[in-house]
Amino acid sequence: MPQARNTREEKLSSQLQRLMAAIEASGWAVSPKPKDALLQSIVDAAGRIFRAAAASILLVNEKEGLLEFKVAYGASDHDLVGTKFPLDKGIAGYVVMTGQPIAISNVRQDARFNQDFAKSTGYVPTTILAPPLLSGEHVIGVMEVLDKIDAASFGMQDMSLLG
Repeated sequence: MPQARNTREEKLSSQLQRLMAAIEASGWAVSPKPKDALLQSIVDAAGRIFRAAAASILLVNEKEGLLEFKVAYGASDHDLVGTKFPLDKGIAGYVVMTGQPIAISNVRQDARFNQDFAKSTGYVPTTILAPPLLSGEHVIGVMEVLDKIDAASFGMQDMSLLG
């Protein structure tokens, strides 16, 4: 019985730590600052909350019909900023085109994964959690959270929390 109690307390402690990180991050995210700094604070918070190796926000560039990395966290973070690619390519493109969130536990087995692009960045993820970013009902971008450090993949609770 004591072992079960310790496990339960560890889970509660972990959940409390995540909640505190979310509260801290949300307080930072609502303070006035330039748009890119606000986006950076959001992606930084997502990376910390989900204990991810990397995270990014990509926005639709309507003029060019492309997706553009606006901010990034973790592996290859600043090398990605400003990189553009077609709206209909990769997992991020799929999320933007469909407006549907997605969680993939092995991207290398997913036909939508743009492995050549990932290799060109120097970071090839294993797992991805990617919800669309909406303005009303219009998809304006996607957030990607990559490779949960303390788990094999993202779960439904993670998708719910990120949403």
